[in-house]
Amino acid sequence: MRLQKITALALAAALAVSLAACGGAADSAPAASAAPAASEAAGEAAPAPVEEENAAETAYPLTLTDQAGREVTIESEPETLVSGYYISTSLLIALGLEDQLAGIEAKADTRPIYARSAPELLELPSVGTAKAFDLEGCLALEPDLVVLPLKLEESADALAELGVPALVVNPEDQALLNEAALLLGRATNTSGRAEALLAFAAAQEARLDEALAGLADADRPVVYLAGNSDFLRTAGDGMYQADLLRMAGAKNAAAGLTDSYWADVSYEQVLAWDPDVILLASDADYTVEEVLNDPALAGCKAVENGRVLQMPGDAEAWDSPVPGGILGAVWLASALHPEECPEAEAMEVIDSFYETFYDFSYSAG
Repeated sequence: MRLQKITALALAAALAVSLAACGGAADSAPAASAAPAASEAAGEAAPAPVEEENAAETAYPLTLTDQAGREVTIESEPETLVSGYYISTSLLIALGLEDQLAGIEAKADTRPIYARSAPELLELPSVGTAKAFDLEGCLALEPDLVVLPLKLEESADALAELGVPALVVNPEDQALLNEAALLLGRATNTSGRAEALLAFAAAQEARLDEALAGLADADRPVVYLAGNSDFLRTAGDGMYQADLLRMAGAKNAAAGLTDSYWADVSYEQVLAWDPDVILLASDADYTVEEVLNDPALAGCKAVENGRVLQMPGDAEAWDSPVPGGILGAVWLASALHPEECPEAEAMEVIDSFYETFYDFSYSAG
């Protein structure tokens, strides 16, 4: 299991806040929903991550309230894990638990972060998808703990009835992602590492806030974030992606939409918003060139100025609530505001994150 001691995490946090140019509850209580607080004073370093040996050790038996409001009792420290959701799988890798995974969700070979950080996971049995979970196959793996998404709450209940503890997670925004990380850290006796993961993200958010604080409103570009399956789907103000744009010093073109899921819009609406920048999801089914050459977008400021970008997806989709999601804001800030947030410094932060939590260098390819 990688990096049992978290001394390297303190170094990573120090890096996160020193790039000057870019500027335990009771067992039965729900996991906390906020990241460790970053400093509010300009220039003051954010708190360093907690070292694992200083974190409270989990005592078993343990009863937790998961993100579906279910009470789950874990009798002893889990040794065999099953994850039926890519976000929980990625979280478990970040917590150093990849060697304890016995089964994961389907289509694991579409997740570059698995191949780069723990390629052995690609050989594990699949337990299906949120639409077709393999309950029997999961039970055959004899897990001590199963982690499932909210869509599989009924499967979690079925497992519980059969004596297998199953936690439901619902990391649909940054606060819920933080809560999920702390929940899994508590359940698996890796709270120190979970706290370090959140502290890294909090330090980056504080760094970006400081670096971009001097931007005038007119210098914060309007960005249209297009969905992965359809250019005419976008994220409204209630979605995780809206926070990503804000942290990166941008304004969401679709801020007036209150949908909690991807909203369908029209070309007429996109033209009315007339965004300064169009940002494609990392796994978009269409290309930057196709958008630039789309006659329906003629006259759109972003297209006319050639400011159509695509979020990188070489490790994972930063435009979704994954453990490395803060890196989407780090990358986008460097793309939109290179003077305040130079690209080289963004790459240092990205490399530091993956070297610390996933044991690979992002820039090494």
